[in-house]
Amino acid sequence: MNSRVEGGERLHSLLWRLGDGWRTVSNAVLGGGIGERTWILNAQVSHGYRRVDPERHLADLARGVGAKGPGVGLMTAADVRLHGDAIDTGVSALATAGLGVRGWAASPAEGTATALPAGTVNIVAVVPVALTDAALVNAVATATEAKVQALLRAGYDCSGTPTDTVCVAARTPVPGEETHAFAGPRSVWGARLARAVHVAVGAAAREYTQAATDHAR
Repeated sequence: MNSRVEGGERLHSLLWRLGDGWRTVSNAVLGGGIGERTWILNAQVSHGYRRVDPERHLADLARGVGAKGPGVGLMTAADVRLHGDAIDTGVSALATAGLGVRGWAASPAEGTATALPAGTVNIVAVVPVALTDAALVNAVATATEAKVQALLRAGYDCSGTPTDTVCVAARTPVPGEETHAFAGPRSVWGARLARAVHVAVGAAAREYTQAATDHAR
């Protein structure tokens, strides 16, 4: 856990130092797509975030906490101290939840080009085996399905928020060692991923609910 002050507000961030030998798949602003990455940062930003250079901002924040090399940067207006985490048979997952702006993915509302981090569910998961590119994409789908399941169970009638981000890290394939081709919810590693994400998102949603309740009092 790291903290900083911006605009008079104390903000926090979570950093994973993966090191060498890891690939990630993500829709993150910084380091998205599939590639070799050495760290992952989930950074809290202020409500009403208006910077138009989030990629540069995240890179600066990562350097500020000592992250070096290529990495992944996620952002959220949610307090990342209120997170949920879980481990299932070697797969770890952590989620932060800001659910003030939520809804269903399939909506009659028109889309916009602007993605603000006002309400965001961020998921970071680490799978300790090598996955093919297709399996990495499959892992994102599995994590997203588990997220929706967790939100519904927590009492939120939604599929998430407009700016949710998922990042899954897996080992880099090595010649002569097994590279797994599947990460769907009924595959060995996909099932473990789904369970870990489900628990982590559920815990993060409960943290958000409690914080919102306390704030309203």
